[in-house]
Amino acid sequence: MTFHMDKITAVIITLNEELNIERCLRSLDGIADEIIVVDSGSTDRTQQICTQYNFQSSTFNFQLHPWEGYAAQKNFANSLASHPWILSIDADETLSPELQKELLDIKKAGLDPHTLYFLNRLTNYCGHWIRHCGWYPDRCPRLFHKDSAHWEGHIHELLTPSSHLSTFNLKGHLLHYSFHDFHDHALRTVKYATMAGEQAFQQGKRPRPVALKTLGTFLRNYILHLGFLDGRSGYTVCKMSSFYTFIKYTTLREVKGER
Repeated sequence: MTFHMDKITAVIITLNEELNIERCLRSLDGIADEIIVVDSGSTDRTQQICTQYNFQSSTFNFQLHPWEGYAAQKNFANSLASHPWILSIDADETLSPELQKELLDIKKAGLDPHTLYFLNRLTNYCGHWIRHCGWYPDRCPRLFHKDSAHWEGHIHELLTPSSHLSTFNLKGHLLHYSFHDFHDHALRTVKYATMAGEQAFQQGKRPRPVALKTLGTFLRNYILHLGFLDGRSGYTVCKMSSFYTFIKYTTLREVKGER
């Protein structure tokens, strides 16, 4: 009797990820049968690290592809997969040992093409694991049959099933090394909040009271979501989340010509 094991292609999109990509590849080698990296023009050592990495048991494919937006880039990368199952992972994420074992176990048991598998993401903020603040638990749909779902959206891409799928939550952690320092966090907050405000305008959304929305975001994450239990890092995370809200709704007001 020939034993059949479902095969998985891990898909990563990159741009200047030299600080993260090797850690990500190391956690996938031997877990994913194939690893695909689609790079949109890195100017750092990302390509060199990928192409020189000594893979032990996974096949590897590195592709250069012009940036099309998050969803389109991920869909293109998915189209390159040789295997029926896609494990979508970001360059700043890595599989915990528990999650690695779970993935091997469900591969052996057999994956259900009518199921969307969620991974439990745990974020490391400047060296500290954040277990509250509305950041955890952060269950993300990341493992799916490539014919069953696709990515949509411009800023915060969403995995959209082609038909009704059941869901299954894996218990191991997808470890997310989000921000290396506060400066990195501030720059990305301004970038994405500005884009979110412009998108809200395109969607015809109305401006909200900026001060109330900003304060509400902080209180929700710091008090209701127990951000204070994460200490100084929790306070910073909650403060930056409220800053995101401030930039988003200020941008929306400015685009609409309001003050």
